[in-house]
Amino acid sequence: QVQVVESGGGLVQAGGSLRLSCAASGTIFRLYAMGWYRRAPGKQRELVAQITSVGSTNYADSVKGRFTISRDSAKNTVYLQMNSLKPEDTAVYYCNAPHLGKDYWGQGTQVTVSS
Repeated sequence: QVQVVESGGGLVQAGGSLRLSCAASGTIFRLYAMGWYRRAPGKQRELVAQITSVGSTNYADSVKGRFTISRDSAKNTVYLQMNSLKPEDTAVYYCNAPHLGKDYWGQGTQVTVSS
C-alpha cells in the first residue's frame, strides 16, 4: 500500500504564490510519473502538471509559465510551485502517484485565489 499526503494549500490573493507538497510513503518499489491534478467547482478533474522519474515535465496550457513541478525522488516527494495565481486556479488540488499499475491519490488540498 502507498499513502499520499498533500500539504500547502490555502487562501491567496490574485498574483500571489503558493507551494504545494506531496509525499508518498509505504511499500514503494519505484514511482515513475507523479503528478498534480485539480478539480474546480462544477468542473471535471484535470491534469495540472506531471513529472517523470528522470525529470521530464508536462503542464496544462493554462498553467505553463506560472507553475513549476519538481521532485525529490529519494524522498518520494513532489512539489508544485504556483506563481501569478489567478481566481480560475481555485480548486482542490490532488497528488497522484501511480505504483505497480494502481493509482494512489491524496485527500486533496484546497487552493483559493481571491480577486
